[in-house]
Amino acid sequence: MQAVRRHDAGVLRHATAHDARAVVPVAANPGYQAFLILRIGFTVAPIVAGLDKFANLLGDWSKYLAPLIPKTLGVAPETFMRGVGVIEIVAGVLVAALPRYAAYVVAAWLAAIIVNLLVLGEYLDVALRDLGLMLGAIALGRLAQGVHEWKKR
Repeated sequence: MQAVRRHDAGVLRHATAHDARAVVPVAANPGYQAFLILRIGFTVAPIVAGLDKFANLLGDWSKYLAPLIPKTLGVAPETFMRGVGVIEIVAGVLVAALPRYAAYVVAAWLAAIIVNLLVLGEYLDVALRDLGLMLGAIALGRLAQGVHEWKKR
């Protein structure tokens, strides 16, 4: 345990393990800033990518899909990618509302994308980028837990 001086009380007390895990939700706190940056990023990016699965303005998304997957499911790659788009939009909305849980959903989704790219055997650079994104989603989940622990005090 670590001794902590409370600014509002002027007394020394010992920090608990609970205090050590908490992320104080104030704008000056770098941990809270990181939480907000990741929360916004993992809200906006999946929603934009999900919407683009219907418009294909950013790219031809079906080229990143291993042919084995739609073939096994008996759907056209474009139809499958539209389903992916819906899932990504929902994931982005969930991160906005419940980042403590949804961050891990996004991390699992990114892991599935990585597996797909490895099965495809192409775009290994994208798979590596998605690994970094997956680690960022896990970090968001940990930070969101810290914010939650602070708020439930």
